[in-house]
Amino acid sequence: MAGPDDIFQRAMNEGHSAAWDQAWEHAATAYKKALAESPDNAKALGSLGLALFQQQKFDEALKVYIRAAQVSPEDPTPFEKIALIQERQGNLKDAIQASYQAGELFLKSREVEKAIENWLRVLQLNPEHIQARSRLAFVHEKTGQIHQAATEYIAVASLLQNVGNAEKAIEVLKHAQTLESGNSEIARALSMVTAGKLLPKPTRPKGGTGPLRMAQVKQLDAPREEIKDSPDPINEARKKALNILADALFQLTDDSNEAQARRGLQSIMKGTGQLSAQSEQTRILLHLSQAIDTQTKGQDAMAADELEKAIESGFTHPAIYFDLGYLRAAEGRSESALRNLQQCNKHADYELASYLLSGQILMSLNRLTEAATANLEALKIADASVVSADEADTIRQLYEPLIESIGKNSDQNALGKLCENVQEMLARLNWRAHLLKLRSEMPKTDADAILPLAEILIQAQSSHVIEAMNYINQLARNNQLRSAMDEAFQSLLYAPTYLPLHMLIGDLLIREGQTQDAINKFTVIANAYSVRGEASQATKVLRRIIQLSPMDMSARTRLIDQLVARGQQDEAISEYMDLADIYYRLAELERARKTYTTALRLAQQPNANRQWSIQILRRMADIDMQRLEWKQALRILEQLRTLRPDDESARANIIELNLRMAQVAQAQSELLSYMEYLESNKKSEQAIPFIQKLIEENEHVMLQCELAAQYHQAGRTTEAVTLLDTLGEQLMEKGDKDAVREVITQIIAMNPPNVEDYRNLIAQL
Repeated sequence: MAGPDDIFQRAMNEGHSAAWDQAWEHAATAYKKALAESPDNAKALGSLGLALFQQQKFDEALKVYIRAAQVSPEDPTPFEKIALIQERQGNLKDAIQASYQAGELFLKSREVEKAIENWLRVLQLNPEHIQARSRLAFVHEKTGQIHQAATEYIAVASLLQNVGNAEKAIEVLKHAQTLESGNSEIARALSMVTAGKLLPKPTRPKGGTGPLRMAQVKQLDAPREEIKDSPDPINEARKKALNILADALFQLTDDSNEAQARRGLQSIMKGTGQLSAQSEQTRILLHLSQAIDTQTKGQDAMAADELEKAIESGFTHPAIYFDLGYLRAAEGRSESALRNLQQCNKHADYELASYLLSGQILMSLNRLTEAATANLEALKIADASVVSADEADTIRQLYEPLIESIGKNSDQNALGKLCENVQEMLARLNWRAHLLKLRSEMPKTDADAILPLAEILIQAQSSHVIEAMNYINQLARNNQLRSAMDEAFQSLLYAPTYLPLHMLIGDLLIREGQTQDAINKFTVIANAYSVRGEASQATKVLRRIIQLSPMDMSARTRLIDQLVARGQQDEAISEYMDLADIYYRLAELERARKTYTTALRLAQQPNANRQWSIQILRRMADIDMQRLEWKQALRILEQLRTLRPDDESARANIIELNLRMAQVAQAQSELLSYMEYLESNKKSEQAIPFIQKLIEENEHVMLQCELAAQYHQAGRTTEAVTLLDTLGEQLMEKGDKDAVREVITQIIAMNPPNVEDYRNLIAQL
C-alpha cells in the first residue's frame, strides 16, 4: 500500500510530466493532488502557481504564490511571480514591493542578473524608487559596470536633492566621480547641485507600458466595481475589451524566452503573422498605449484616433474594433461606429454588445427596420445565453422567423416600440437575472415547449411554420418521407427564408439517400447563416457538411474562417491540422505545408494551446525533409528544439542534417549542447544510446569520438579506447594522418594502462 510520500511524489512526477508537455490544466490537477498530501511543500506550491499562471488564471496563481512566499520567505521566485501578476492586474504598489523584495533575495542568492532584472521592473513602474536606484548603482559598481553605476548614482543624487538632502546628493556625486572621473554628466550634475539648481528627476526606462496601462484600466473601472450588481452588456464588453488591449501590451513587450521563440516562429513564416515585423510591433505598442492612456483620461476622440492607427499598423483583434465602435458611437460618428461594430459582432465576447449598441445607433438614425433587426439579434443571443445548452439551439432557431418578419413590418410605431422594449430588457444592470425572471413569468405551453422571450414583445406570424415543422418531424418518424418532403415544400410558401425549415429538408434528403443534394442544400444554408452574421449556426452546418463529406475542402476552409471569427482558436487550429493531413495523404505536400504555416500563425495567438506550435513544427519539418529542403527543415527543427529542448528526435535530425550539409562544426556544437542539457537535467544515461543511434545512420568520425568521450566519462574507458583504436586504423587506411593524430591524442587524454605505446605511436606519426 502506497504511503503519503509515495502518493506525493507520484503526483509531483505526473505534474512535471504534464508541465513538460505544456498540458497545464493536467499539471495543475496533479500538483493540487500533491498539495493535498503536503499542503506546505514549497516546490509543489511553486509548481502549481506556474501551472495556473500559464493558464492565465492569475487570481488563483496569486493566492498560491503568496502562500509559497509565506512558506519559503527566502525563495525569490514566488515574489517575482507575485510582482508579474500584480502588474497584469494593475496593482502597481504591490507589484513594486514584490519586485524589490525579489531583487533583494536574488542578490542574496548571488543571482545578480535576476536581481537587476527585478529592480529594473521596479523602475519601470516607479522611476523615482530611490532604494531600487541605489541597489542598481551598488551592484553595477561591484560588477565593474562603471558607466551604468555612474548613471544610477546621478539618478540617486537627483532624488536626494528633490527631497531636500543636497549634502547627501553632493556626497553621492563625488563618489560617482571617483568611479568615472571623465564623465561630463557627473561634473555637470555636481555643478548644478552645488549652485542650488534642481537636477531633473530620473525618467522611466523605455518599454513596459503594459502594467501602467492596466492600472489605468483598473482605475477606469473602479467606480463600477463598487456596485455589486453585474454591468449591462455594453459596459461588460467594453471592460473586457479594455482588459484585452491592456494585456496585449504585455504580450508585445514580453522579453521572456517564450516571446523570443515566438519571434523565431514568425521568421519561419516569412512575415505571414499579424505582428511579423518588429517595426509594426513598435507602432502597435505605441498606439495602443496612447489609446488606453487618453481613454482613461476621458479624451475619447484622441483615443479613437490612436485605435484606428493601431488597426492600420496590423492589430486586428475584435476587442479593438468593439472599443473603437463604442468610442465613435459616444462621439456621434454613427456610420464609423456601425462599421467597426460589424467587425466584431461574430465574436462570442462581443456579439451581444455589438448588436445592442448597433440597435441604439440605428434607433438614433431613425432606421427602425434595421434597428429592430439588430435589437432582436441581441435579444436572441441574450436569451440563448440564459437557458441550458440543449435549449440554446432551439431558442436561436425560434428567433429566425421573428427576425425575418421584421423586414415585412412597415408599422414604424410598432418597430420603435419593439426597439425600446428590447433595450429596456438588456441595457440594464443584472440583465441576466432580469431575463431569467421574465422567462419564469412566461405562460406555460401544453407540451412545456420552450418559447423565445420575443413572444412577450411581438406576435409574429410564425406559429404556422412551427406547427408545420412539428408535423413534418412526426411524418419523418413514421418513415413517411415523401409526405414529409411535400409538407416541407408547402411550408416554404409561408417562410421561404426560414433556415431551420431548409435544414429539415436537408435531413429528409439524407434519409432518402440523396446525400449530394443534402450537401448542396446545407452549403447554401451555411452561406446564408454566414451572411446574416450567425457564425455559430454557420459553424454547426459546416461541421455537418464535413461529417457527410470529409474531403470537402471548401467547407473546411469556410468552417475555419467561422471559428477564427468567433475566437475559437484551438478548434480552428485543429481543423487546419485535419485539412493539412488530408493534403498530405493526397501527396499535395506544398499545399499541406502552406496550411501548416497558416495554422502556425494562429497557434501563436495568446489564447491558443502552446502545444499546437510543437505539433505543427514537427509536421512542417517532416515535409521539408521529404522534399530535401534541408536548410528550411534545419531552421524549423532549431525552433522546435528551442520550444522543446528535450525533443530527442529534433536534436538527432538537426545533427544529421548538419552532417549531410557538411557543417560538421554546427553538428558537433548541437551534439555537445544536447550532452550538456542531459547532464544538467540528470539524464546522462541517455547520452550513449543517443549517439549510438546516430552512428547507426551516420558513422562520422566526430560522432564516434564523442561516443568514446561519453564511454570514458561513464567509466567505460576500455570500450572507449577500443572504439578509438578501431577508428584510428580506419583513418590510417584512408591516409588521414591528421585525423589519426587527433584520435590518438584523445586516447592519451584518457590515460589507459598502455598510454606510453600511444605516445610512441604519435611520435612516429
